[in-house]
Amino acid sequence: MSSATTNPPVAALGVGSIISESFSILFRHLGPVLVLSLGPTLLGIVISGLLNGWNEALGVAEPTAPDGGYFVRAGIDTIVQLVLSGVTTALMVQMAYDAKLQRPLRLGAYFGPALSAAVPIAILGLAGGILTVLGMIALIIPGLWIYAVFSMMPAAVVIEKVGFGGLSRSANLTKDYRWPIVGAIILLVIIAAVIGFVAMFLVGIFLGTTGFSGVGLVVGILVLGLVSAIGAALGSISVALIYARLREIKEGASVQDIAAVFD
Repeated sequence: MSSATTNPPVAALGVGSIISESFSILFRHLGPVLVLSLGPTLLGIVISGLLNGWNEALGVAEPTAPDGGYFVRAGIDTIVQLVLSGVTTALMVQMAYDAKLQRPLRLGAYFGPALSAAVPIAILGLAGGILTVLGMIALIIPGLWIYAVFSMMPAAVVIEKVGFGGLSRSANLTKDYRWPIVGAIILLVIIAAVIGFVAMFLVGIFLGTTGFSGVGLVVGILVLGLVSAIGAALGSISVALIYARLREIKEGASVQDIAAVFD
């Protein structure tokens, strides 16, 4: 007589509650969020504008035809944006845990870990991005699935200090939960796209009236910076919460355990 064995049910990730809590943290702490994310975002826009022109940097014109220095400028811009994005993500991941635990936000204390994690996040982000693009070339869904595989890399680098092992750590954490993560990514992309479209539309109208100089340019940079900073913060907070949920499901780690590495 043989006995059948059954695998225990896989705990739900809870995408809806994670997205809802991400928005809650974002709006409850909008001031600190902008303090942490707006600086790197504005710096990225300014550097992109200086390298590629303000039309392209502000998204109100199509990229110009490549010239002799195009690929050099594009390479520099990509590296800068990856590093700044890494800093923003590392800052927001730390803030998200303090906010979730309802602890006082320690803005100054976030910068040390963020700066030390920025370079690994940037390099691994480039590697993961290349793999994602290759998946997108095949079909959109495989690309999103590959992105989900490596999506926990920034949190793993910041929290666990795994350095360049971040991609493999993310792959292990996301196993069995990649499709729910894809669902979360699609929701966030749709939300960010709607907000970004409205912002670009308003910036385009404003700059069409004032031109790309003086007050018009400054206002355009600020508006795009604010929208981009909020979008980046929302994505980073969501990553932090998904990472915490995966650690809870797979390793029994609480948010208090995760956040304790910064105490």
